[in-house]
Amino acid sequence: MKPRAIFLSSLLSCGVAGSWAAGQTDPFQRALPTQTTPSLRSATGAQTPATSTPTQAAPTLSTTTPPAALNLTGATTTAFGLPRASNDGSLTRVVFDLGPGVTYLLTPTFGGLRIDVRGARVLPSVSARLGASVSEYRAGGGQVTLVTPFPLSLTDGWRASETTVANGARVLIVEFAPTLTGGASAALRAQVRTSVAPTTPDARTALNAPLTPPATTATSPTPTPTPIAAAPADPPASLPEGLPPGDTVKTQGTLPPPAPALPSQEAGKPNPLAGRVPGNVQPGASLAAPRLGKNPGLTRVVLDLPPGASYRMVPGGIGLRLELAGVTAGMQGGQNLSPELRAWRFEPTVEGVAVTLLTGTSLTARSGWRAELLPPAAGSDRSRLAVDLSPALADLTPLVPQAKVLTAVPPIPATRGTAILAFSASLTQPRVVIDPGHGGRDPGAVGSIVEKVVTLDVAQRVKGLLRSAGVDAVLTRESDTALNANKAADLQARARMGSPGTQLFVSIHVNAMEAQTALRGYGVETWWNPNHSLSGRFAGLLQKNMVNVTGAFSRGLKGNRSLSVLRNSRVPAALVEIGYTSHPVDGLNLKDDNYLDRVALGIAQGIHEALTTGVTASAGR
Repeated sequence: MKPRAIFLSSLLSCGVAGSWAAGQTDPFQRALPTQTTPSLRSATGAQTPATSTPTQAAPTLSTTTPPAALNLTGATTTAFGLPRASNDGSLTRVVFDLGPGVTYLLTPTFGGLRIDVRGARVLPSVSARLGASVSEYRAGGGQVTLVTPFPLSLTDGWRASETTVANGARVLIVEFAPTLTGGASAALRAQVRTSVAPTTPDARTALNAPLTPPATTATSPTPTPTPIAAAPADPPASLPEGLPPGDTVKTQGTLPPPAPALPSQEAGKPNPLAGRVPGNVQPGASLAAPRLGKNPGLTRVVLDLPPGASYRMVPGGIGLRLELAGVTAGMQGGQNLSPELRAWRFEPTVEGVAVTLLTGTSLTARSGWRAELLPPAAGSDRSRLAVDLSPALADLTPLVPQAKVLTAVPPIPATRGTAILAFSASLTQPRVVIDPGHGGRDPGAVGSIVEKVVTLDVAQRVKGLLRSAGVDAVLTRESDTALNANKAADLQARARMGSPGTQLFVSIHVNAMEAQTALRGYGVETWWNPNHSLSGRFAGLLQKNMVNVTGAFSRGLKGNRSLSVLRNSRVPAALVEIGYTSHPVDGLNLKDDNYLDRVALGIAQGIHEALTTGVTASAGR
C-alpha cells in the first residue's frame, strides 16, 4: 500500500477524524473545523485560560465574513453580510453565516431575492456580479438584496436551506439558476414572504424622486463591463411533439405588470433624437447622477437637465449615447444595474458631458428605447429627460401609405393541374398559403392577448398586401375555427394545403413562456424544418424582413424541433413567432395596431422577396 493510502486509512480509523468527516455539511469547508479560542477574560473580568489547540481557519471560495463588531457598551453585536460565493456553470451558490439569535425573512421577486435580517447588523456593501446568476449584491439598512438577471417565483429560480456545520455554526445556503426549482426548504417556508414593496424605485417613482446632489468633483471611472448577451434562452426541448414553442402556455392573470408609459409619450411618435430645455443656459450647472426606476422587463433612466441644456441621442449596437451641452460633470458611472442597463458612464467633453447607457443589445432610432423630455417637477427648475430601456421595445410608429404597397409579382407558368388546355403556355398567379395558428376551441397561448385572435388578424393583413401585388394568398382558416377537432389531424390538414401548385407556406404564431420565466422571452423568431431544400432560405428572408420593419429583438432562426405543420408540407415552409404575449413589454407590442401592421408588412415583404428571387417550390426540392 502506498504511504499516502496508509496515512488516509489510519486517519479515517481515528474516532475524532471520523466524527469530523461525518459532520462536514458546509460545502465551503475544506479543512478541519475551526477550533474556537476562548476570550482571555470572561464577562466578570476573570482571566480564562486559552485552549492549547491552535486555530485552524477554514478557507473560503470568496470573501470571508468579518468578526462581530463591538458596540459602545462592550456587548457583542453580530454582523451579517459579505457572503461566500461559488459558481458551477449557471448555478451560483451564496452562503451566509448566521450568528446566535439571527432571524430573517426571504422574499423572492421579479428582480431577485430580498433578505430582511433581524438580530444582526447588516454590513453596508454594494458589489458587482457574484456569479452567472447573481448580477449584483446590495446590503444595508437591515436588508440584503441578491439581484438576478431572471425573475424568481416562490419555487422557481432559487433554492434555500439552512444547516449547521461541524463547529456548531448555522449557515444559510442560497442557490440561483434560471432552471432551478425548489424555493425555500420545508424548514424555511415559514420564513418566506410572498409580496413586498419594491426595494428599488419603479419607473413612475423615478420620475418624481427628489434630485440627487449634483456631481461636482471627478471620481474614478467605473470600468466598462464586458457586454453580456441578452438573448433570451430557447424554450425547453420537452414540448409536446409537433407543436410550436409556447403553444400550451396559458399565463393570463399571472403576468408581470406592464411598465407605466412615459407621461406624454405618444406610441406613434418617433423618439426625439435631439432637443433643448427651455430657458437660458446656467454657466457651470452640474449634472447629477441619473435616477433609475426598475419594472419587470424595463429600466427607466432619468436625467435632470438645467435650463438651456441641449441633447443629442445616438443609438448604437450595444447602447445609447447622449451628447449633452450646457452642463458639467466629472467622470463617474455605475454598472450591473439591471438586465436592461448594464452600465452608465459620464465623461466630460468640450461642450458638456457625454452619457453612455450600455444595454448590451442593439438599439435603432425607433426600437430598444423610448425617450421624452418632461417639464420640471414641482419645486424644481430642472427638466427631466426620461429614457426607457428594454430590448422588447419595438417600432410602434405608423406606416406611411406608400410603405404598404408592394411591387407586382410576375405570374408564373401554370402547373399541369391548373393549366387551361391551350396551344401556348398558360400563366397564373403564384399561390401562397398563410396559416393563422390555432382557432375554434384551441386558443393557443393566452396572456396579454389570445394567440388565435392575433394570428388571424395578422394573416388577413398579409393576405391583403399580397393580393394587391398579384399573389393568390390563401388562408387555412378565414374565421375562428379549426380544420379538425383533433389537434394532430388539424395540423396535418393545414400542412397539406402546402401541396404542389403552391409556391410557399407560412404559419403565423405568438410565443409565450411560463410566468416565472416570462422576462426571458421577447422578440421574433422563425422556425423551419428540412421538408424542402429551400425552407431554410425562405425562413431567413422572413426573419430579416420582420426585424427590419418592426425593429423587434431578433431571436434568429430555429430548426432544432420537428414541427408538424412544417414537416408535413411539400413546399418551402416556415413558422414565424411574432412576439411574446407573456412579456410585459412585448405583450403591449402585440396589442398595438401599428406593430401588427409592421409585422404583417415584414411577413409580406419576406414572401415577396422569396417569390421574386426564386426561393419557391418550382425552383427545387
